[in-house]
Amino acid sequence: MNMIVAVDNSWAIGNKGELLIRIPGDHKFFREETTGKVVVLGRKTLETFPQGLPLKNRTNIILSANPDFKVKDAVVAHSLEELLEELKKYRSEDIYIVGGDSVYRQMLPYCDVAHVTKIDHNYCADAYFPDLDKMEGWMVTADSEEQTYFDITYRFLKYERRRP
Repeated sequence: MNMIVAVDNSWAIGNKGELLIRIPGDHKFFREETTGKVVVLGRKTLETFPQGLPLKNRTNIILSANPDFKVKDAVVAHSLEELLEELKKYRSEDIYIVGGDSVYRQMLPYCDVAHVTKIDHNYCADAYFPDLDKMEGWMVTADSEEQTYFDITYRFLKYERRRP
């Protein structure tokens, strides 16, 4: 399974329910990676999408503890166990965990690849992704050229877990 995330220098991913910054090159990369695939996200992340609707041209699976939560054109799992059972229907390499922070933390043990857009900046934030640089077993296996968006530089990193 994959994770895909944009983080700042402190591994921050959001503040007050919003992304830290919207970088067109990062959104393009996200679209290219996830179109035609399965995306897994929490209810709050879904609410940040345009009109709060599931992403087009993908299988959207929403994790929400609310048993009454329903979403048109998406599958809703109400527990981690239910989510893991649902994910058995798909090829692991076609599954992308897309946020937010609690979903990333719950799903990290099941993922072996993380596509990280690393933004060279420190933002005010209240949501974070686990720092893979400090976690045993994770290593950078691909690193892009530095990209620039106005005065912000960023790069696309691919982390892979080396299981013992």
